[in-house]
Amino acid sequence: MAPDYELEETLEIDSVEMFKAVFDETRMQITDLLTERAATISEIAETLGKPKGTIGHHVQVLEEAGLIHVVRTKKVRAIEAKYYGRVARTFLLTSRVKGIDVGISPDYFLTSAATDYANAAHTYEDEMPMMSTLRYARIPEERAGEWVLRLGELTQEFVADVRDGETTYGMLVAFYPTDRPHLPNREDSE
Repeated sequence: MAPDYELEETLEIDSVEMFKAVFDETRMQITDLLTERAATISEIAETLGKPKGTIGHHVQVLEEAGLIHVVRTKKVRAIEAKYYGRVARTFLLTSRVKGIDVGISPDYFLTSAATDYANAAHTYEDEMPMMSTLRYARIPEERAGEWVLRLGELTQEFVADVRDGETTYGMLVAFYPTDRPHLPNREDSE
């Protein structure tokens, strides 16, 4: 489901400024909230339990980096309320900025998800649907590319789903080459 405002499908994060803006815990929470709908600084502050001044600063950083913008305004008791939205549903990390040290480790998403998963396992136990698995398969490179596309489509479907319910779920997808040993093909070993 799309938020209640127009936005592009993807935006390439291709500058140090954009990386630094988005890879802050509070700013990531803000951009995540804005995938649901446009929101004011007051709404974001209340949802995150942080002061409006703090949220205002983070919103300004995101806006200056070109990651969010005002999508509409509304007059509320003689004051014009600004509603912010993302410029794109997905922020795409590109290889063009590879090698730029922005202080984010390569396993950032994995460690964040692992922490979230461990907390959920202790908090919800068997009450909520959750699963994790790790599998290995030796496949041809062209099939690996097909899997990457399919997994990307699955994650897009997940974030486009209807925003409702009382629980926010996380989905982590990783696909990567390994140096794990493997048996030779049968015809090679006979």
